[in-house]
Amino acid sequence: MPRHFLVSRMLLPAIALSLLPAAADAGDITGAAKIRDAKQITIGATRIRLNGIDAPSLDQLCLNNAGERWTCGVAARDELIKHTDGKNWTCHELRSDRRGRQVAKCEVDGEDVQQWMVKNGWALSYVRVSHDYDADEKAAREAKAGMWQGAFIAPWDWRVRNKKTTILGAVKPPPNAHAILLASASGSVAPSPECTIKGNVNSSGECIYHTPKSRWYAQIKMNIAKGTRWFCSTEEAEAAGCRETRR
Repeated sequence: MPRHFLVSRMLLPAIALSLLPAAADAGDITGAAKIRDAKQITIGATRIRLNGIDAPSLDQLCLNNAGERWTCGVAARDELIKHTDGKNWTCHELRSDRRGRQVAKCEVDGEDVQQWMVKNGWALSYVRVSHDYDADEKAAREAKAGMWQGAFIAPWDWRVRNKKTTILGAVKPPPNAHAILLASASGSVAPSPECTIKGNVNSSGECIYHTPKSRWYAQIKMNIAKGTRWFCSTEEAEAAGCRETRR
């Protein structure tokens, strides 16, 4: 057998091993991120759900330490934008969720961004899927950081909230806290200038959403008893099972 052929055969395993790191990184998504809210980003065309944490939606309201309502969902997103502005994201894919997003653990210039969010009180440790950030949540609670300064509802409870929903926070909530926090997405006034899409339920029990340009937008009165709610984007409305009005 020719000598050069034997050398080639001996080199093949080494070449294969040298390719392993690249293969291991094949599932990583890197680049600049568009931050949709405090738990969802987009890099290029890939939608990503941050793993191990849960954070308030844009239309969620909280109470501060004076008992005044504030748009904690918008604040959490804006703090994430400010902290990561101009920095490069690297997200390690773990799985896909039922909404077609990639669930990933992300770093920003080498920093665990989920840990930063929880430690600063802008997100909670999502114990249904991970306990990685339990200690960081405890530190945020003790420091009264972010949402922990006042009163709020855990994001996963807020999405299915009712009168028995637990209120979290560092201070004793005022007597009307439940009414304020439960109705934050369904009150007569939009919770923030970015959350102006109206959702209502028609006579057939179907959820319909209306943008400010829709024909019947002004006629829809927002009333929690009638099943109305505010959305911050058409994607959010459709994810909640609503369809766009046909007129």
